[in-house]
Amino acid sequence: MRRRLDVFAHRVGIQGGVDSGGNMEGPSPCGSCALSLTLLGAISVFSVLGVFSSALAATNYNCESPLASTLPATSFESSSQSSDSHSPRFARLNRRDGGGGWAPRWSDRSRWLQVDLRDRVEVTGIATQGRYGSSDWVTSYMLLFSDMGQAWKQYRQDDGVGTFPGNANADGVVLHKLLHSIRTRFLRFVPLDWNPSGWVGLRVEVYGCSYKSDVADFDGRSSLLYRFNQKSMSTVKDVISLKFKSQQGEGVLVHGEGQRGDYITLELHRGRLALHLNLDDAKLHPSSGHMPVTLGSLLDDQHWHSVLIERFNKHVNFTVDRHTQHFRTRGDGDSLEVDYELSFGGIPLPGKPGTFLRKNFHGCMENLYYNGVNIIDLAKRRKPQIYSVGNVTFSCSEPRLMVTTFLNSGSSFLQLPTQASLEGLSIRFQFRTWNQDGLLMSFQLNRNPERLILQLGSGQLRVSYCHSALQKSEITIGDQLNDGLWHSLSLETRGLKLQLTLDSEPTSTMELRERGQTVSDFFFGGCPGTSEDLGCRNPTLGFQGCLRLMIINNHIVDLFQVQQGLLGNYSELQFDTCGIQDRCLPNMCEHGGRCFQSWTNFYCDCSGTGYMGATCHNSIYEPSCEAYRQAGSASGYFTIDPDGSGPLGSALVYCNMTEDKVWTVVTHNNTELMKVKGSTLQRPYTMRFNYSASTEQLSTLVTKSEHCQQEVVYRCRKSRLFNTWDGTPLSWWVDRSGERRTYWGGFLPGVQQCSCSLDENCIDMNYFCNCDADRESWANDTGILSYKDHLPVSEITIGDTNRTGSEAAYRIGPLHCYGDRFFWNAASFYQESSYLHFPTLQAELSTDISFYFKTTAPTGIFLENLGIRDFIRVELSSPSTVTFSFDVGNGPVVLAAKSHVPLNDKQWHYVRAERNVKEASLQVDQLPLRYAEAPADGHRRLQLNSQLFVGGTASRQHGFLGCIRALSTNGLTLDLEERAKMTPGVSAGCPGHCSGHSSLCSNRGRCIERNSGYACDCTHSAYGGPHCKKEVSMSFETGSSVVYTFQEPFSVMRNGSAQSSPTSHAQSSRFRENVALSFRTTQIPAMLLAVTTFYQEYMAIILAHNGSLQIWYRLNREWRPDVFIPTPENLADGQLHWVRVHREGRDVYAQIDKDINQKYSLSSEVELNTIRSLTLGKVTGNFGMEEEVMQAGSKGFVGCLSSVQFNNVVPLKAALLNRGSSLVSIRGRMFESNCGASADVTTSHSLSDHLEKVDRGKEPLKNATQSDPAVIGGVIAAVVFISLCVGAVVTRILFQNRQAEQLAAVKEKEHRRGLEQAYRTELDLQNSIRGSRKEYFI
Repeated sequence: MRRRLDVFAHRVGIQGGVDSGGNMEGPSPCGSCALSLTLLGAISVFSVLGVFSSALAATNYNCESPLASTLPATSFESSSQSSDSHSPRFARLNRRDGGGGWAPRWSDRSRWLQVDLRDRVEVTGIATQGRYGSSDWVTSYMLLFSDMGQAWKQYRQDDGVGTFPGNANADGVVLHKLLHSIRTRFLRFVPLDWNPSGWVGLRVEVYGCSYKSDVADFDGRSSLLYRFNQKSMSTVKDVISLKFKSQQGEGVLVHGEGQRGDYITLELHRGRLALHLNLDDAKLHPSSGHMPVTLGSLLDDQHWHSVLIERFNKHVNFTVDRHTQHFRTRGDGDSLEVDYELSFGGIPLPGKPGTFLRKNFHGCMENLYYNGVNIIDLAKRRKPQIYSVGNVTFSCSEPRLMVTTFLNSGSSFLQLPTQASLEGLSIRFQFRTWNQDGLLMSFQLNRNPERLILQLGSGQLRVSYCHSALQKSEITIGDQLNDGLWHSLSLETRGLKLQLTLDSEPTSTMELRERGQTVSDFFFGGCPGTSEDLGCRNPTLGFQGCLRLMIINNHIVDLFQVQQGLLGNYSELQFDTCGIQDRCLPNMCEHGGRCFQSWTNFYCDCSGTGYMGATCHNSIYEPSCEAYRQAGSASGYFTIDPDGSGPLGSALVYCNMTEDKVWTVVTHNNTELMKVKGSTLQRPYTMRFNYSASTEQLSTLVTKSEHCQQEVVYRCRKSRLFNTWDGTPLSWWVDRSGERRTYWGGFLPGVQQCSCSLDENCIDMNYFCNCDADRESWANDTGILSYKDHLPVSEITIGDTNRTGSEAAYRIGPLHCYGDRFFWNAASFYQESSYLHFPTLQAELSTDISFYFKTTAPTGIFLENLGIRDFIRVELSSPSTVTFSFDVGNGPVVLAAKSHVPLNDKQWHYVRAERNVKEASLQVDQLPLRYAEAPADGHRRLQLNSQLFVGGTASRQHGFLGCIRALSTNGLTLDLEERAKMTPGVSAGCPGHCSGHSSLCSNRGRCIERNSGYACDCTHSAYGGPHCKKEVSMSFETGSSVVYTFQEPFSVMRNGSAQSSPTSHAQSSRFRENVALSFRTTQIPAMLLAVTTFYQEYMAIILAHNGSLQIWYRLNREWRPDVFIPTPENLADGQLHWVRVHREGRDVYAQIDKDINQKYSLSSEVELNTIRSLTLGKVTGNFGMEEEVMQAGSKGFVGCLSSVQFNNVVPLKAALLNRGSSLVSIRGRMFESNCGASADVTTSHSLSDHLEKVDRGKEPLKNATQSDPAVIGGVIAAVVFISLCVGAVVTRILFQNRQAEQLAAVKEKEHRRGLEQAYRTELDLQNSIRGSRKEYFI
């Protein structure tokens, strides 16, 4: 709607317009039913749809005629007019007579201009002007439509936007082509905003064409039966299309069934359409259950809705309005067999099997087609194939029912006067809402202060009878009344009893003190702002929703009189329309997130999905083992999400980080050695392998890895792999794509060889495999498969073990992969006009962009993608500011993350930008998250059409100079290096020491470029030293502790908020904790670590009374804590133990030493909110901890703690380096030690092995009972001997040092020569950059 349109310019002389592309759908204006098939391949060839092709062509053409210009003056109405010369009859487009257009009175609170098109037509466009020659024009408005001039509905496009931008002056024409045409008779233009220097002024035109249809009206007790020419009809393809409208949320529209158990039923249920379809023989499969497919919402709104069912065999397309669901029916059958007839509008005979809802449809149907047959047309012409049951008429009756919408929960109200009744009080009305809370009704009963209050609370109806200011009676009835459905409420007083009936529930009764009589006005939905004197006060929020059928003392409330100011009073109401909309249709929550909604917004519950964020877009897991190592993790089982926020889910793998390379290990269901006998080529042995990851996940993992391999152990005895005579494979394996493979080792596919042939060591060189020698002794053809495109092995087949003495044994090992080839995938931009281009960013509803950059340039655009008006851009806008900006049609949104230090410091910096339909965010390094909410009713879809430009723009201006690496969008990493190889001004890779695949800094250390090398920043590492490998350890004595106090936490900041605090990064990981530590103690119980919050929530790691390690989580003080015990063994054994606890949402992973790996699930997925402190050792204070935890906390810890890390906080290092800081407090005696030195996680040696060697070296001499002289003599002899040995050793060392110095000098010369070459390369780059004033050194 916001788009400018030039299509109609020649018709109306438009100076400026708004366009939006779109295709019309549904029946043609000529009355034919035009269907657009979207079913899978086979359905597109439906012969039955051939009759519709010409009608479809007619639908989308010649439907742009002006409709309002030829209407009589009486077709234009309005809420009011400021004078006769400003009446609605002057509101035609381009008219200058009268006052030059319509203008309402200033006092008009509900301004509208209405056009009666005299008949139902198809409307495809609208245009507006201001009042001629004036300063009066409308800048935004709503469009309502109706068939009968009542029960209006607001026009909305796909993204839910219900407003149109208007004019910028009085005489320019702004035209909108409707994305989806509407069939209606009445249109109503409702001004929302206007020129602030003028007033509302409006001239309009409507574009479209005539529309004809066949209509049938069903009264809830009638139906149409379409009878077949034969006893039963069996079809393999069906097409059913219709339009319907109803005020009832229940009723059968279509039903047919066969004697063998086939059936099809389309029914309204709770305002949604459910399709039941069964093609199974119920006699053969009596227990085969079915699940209805449900679509649509709020379909009982008395407006037209379109339905299309397309079936071919088991494949079905089910479309309601513009939402389609594709599904496949269950069962073995392909045909639908229906006996005798198909019924429309209901089921005439009760008790039929297969019937799911016996209530008939009450409403109208239009253009009802079954396999090309116009059912309503046949019924109108009284054809014998159609039998009418009950009263079916062929014009649509419109019930006169007025609805009102309470727009604002803070200011909407309806005040109605009391109507006296001698028989007591009677009030009835219906309501619908999405909000859990809100005041429905309030009035004074008998004398002050007695009041009766009806309100919604937590989705229930709460009735309060207030006797006095301190006394009241209360009852609560109903549940989930905020489900968006209509609910009926009836309240009556009879004597001293108040009776309350909700829907069809039993009546509830409340005792009154006096006979119920009202003495004040009735207040519906809320109270006026100045209502204290009236005794009305909002107990909570006001009501936000719709009311209808309001009856007080058996008198229907005339809301038309209320609207005209003739009855009662009101504020913030919208009359004759229910403004409810289902914000969860379609479901904007990704990855299976559950959608919940209020009247104004929707929310996503991501529990159990493995994703987080406002729309469950972001994976809570890292994408690879390499990423876990970069985060400081050690070997263990991890859940990875290979495509991040992409459609694939997560998988559990083992990450082996004990080597320089990080290996990802994916296991399958059978890794044991299996023996095979008795198989032949005709009846082979086959085993299929099921991995811990899906085929798609495995494919992504293998593609992203640098190298993958899989061991195939194969041993044989008189069992060949290939036929000796013709080379036909007798055994083979199947790759991940399902293709047979016959090579058994190496990385060269297509060659029928085994490893022994590649290594040239087969036992018989006449064959390419040892097994083909066909010997009676065991032979071995074990090999390593390493061709990535074929891995992993999905199946193995063995076919030559049927001969006497023939046997084979095999074992398929796990899949091993190492490296993340995209993590260091980088490109260097050294010309401002250079850029890389990629396909258009897929970012319509949500997108995330992440990358690393380093530069010395002050500004530059990292990436940009443009549409006609929409755009998305990430740039370095100043030396210390990264900016994320975009526009989806609601105006530009700009998020800026500003650092207190320059970002053009030639160091790597991390950027992550995300935009979805609810919010946008920007994260730069550890700076606070910048965040902006999206408008609830604004445009949602980001429409881009250009290429994605990386490192520059299409205009070749403001390009980026520097390095970008690991650029990922929606989980897909772009191959910058490959694209850079063919782009001038860009080179693959990035110069510098910190840009390679090797990890120069360990344990989360950050590599910092220096002019003459590099340095490691160990700030966020639990380790120290030049390469962040030196463990930081402290020995604790009795009563000692280290307490790290977090500043007031805030991790999410709105755009424009204050600068970050130094420790705010510690709170930046939501729903995630990473804890690592090493310890050695003999004390039990003991407190290793405790993290507490301001709300008495905590996480603790303790040693219990039996020495077992326990992990405690209490995430809500009202709930019982979760306790996990990874091992029952006593760990207070004086040995050094290593502990890692990793939490992702609800999942908790615990690893103890090298051999204990456990996974647990928390009882709830809640984050540790507002962390107060982290304590090592003795805990002083309760903090809501359980008794067992408090006992361990009071005992504290005596022993050695090493390499302690909690997320980004390293408390031991902070205690050593920041003594005196307000963040760290130290109690008791403790001192730095090296107790963790032997627990290097990169070695496989245990502490016990080390201690055994030490003990052996210090073993005392036995039988040491010699006399003193003997001892003295022995000592003298030993001293002489040792002196001689020392002299020899010193001489040898000096000689070796001399040689080492000479060798070092040679190596130093070679190293300097290599450095000079590297610097020469950078110098050449620098010189080329200096050639331009705007080009900078990377």
